[in-house]
Amino acid sequence: MAQRFGGKFSPGEHAPPPNEAWAGKRRTAAGGRVNALFIAPLPLLPLAFVKEPVGLALNLVAFGMLMLAAWLTREGVLAQEAYDARKVAKRPAIPRKLFGAALTGLGLAVAGAGSGDFVAPVIFAVLGAGLHFMAFGADPMRDKGAEGVDSFQADRVARVVDEAEAYLTEMRDAVMRAQDREAVARVERFQTAARKMCRIVEEDPRDLTSARKFLGVYLMGARDATIKFADIYTRSRDAKARQDYFALLQDLEQGFAERSQKLLIEDRAGLEIEIEVLRDRLAREGVRTTETE
Repeated sequence: MAQRFGGKFSPGEHAPPPNEAWAGKRRTAAGGRVNALFIAPLPLLPLAFVKEPVGLALNLVAFGMLMLAAWLTREGVLAQEAYDARKVAKRPAIPRKLFGAALTGLGLAVAGAGSGDFVAPVIFAVLGAGLHFMAFGADPMRDKGAEGVDSFQADRVARVVDEAEAYLTEMRDAVMRAQDREAVARVERFQTAARKMCRIVEEDPRDLTSARKFLGVYLMGARDATIKFADIYTRSRDAKARQDYFALLQDLEQGFAERSQKLLIEDRAGLEIEIEVLRDRLAREGVRTTETE
């Protein structure tokens, strides 16, 4: 799986083409701060086994609650990143970050209850939940849609894009089983082309009719082909199957790119028609436009 890299100053090499799969990518927020939530409860485990049974139970319960809070927070952060990356999206069905904040406060309160003091657990709960909320914020509470698009159209676009993203995720998971770096890179390139079409449809839901077959039937077929390729290549390392799969991805990528370009051209043509209609109306009202001067 080794891959040779070169640059314009390497002997006999040219600068490698930019990797389009990284276009628009941003560093995930589910990193250091979220990982720290999984580490913070660990001291409760050794402390639990040096206490009386009640203290043991309280520490173990607190550890479980804090770990669940960390997991909910991580899922909430990832859900918000997916929400922010799209122009049309539904709010998360479960406010994971808010539940994570509440569980963090409750976990700290349970951990402090072993002292026998009734004030300390309350302080721990308020501080824990408050600091968690300040660090990670709240979950998105409203559906997000394109301006000027009714809720029915926005729901249709959101459903289709959600389905497309699920197919692309399953493709990535399947090709990873093949343990072939070039195959993974080819799938990432295809994902970039497919997601470009998703963004176009989100910006103008009127394009959904033209793109629905691509984002539904074709992506489902690509997902199924990827699963079969991974199964075959994992067992036999069949070079012919690999070559055929790459050819399929090339055809699909080209088809998605051409359709996306056609959608953009149609949108531009629609804009030009709207401009001409407005100019005609202004001319009938006796208003001189720049073009007529």
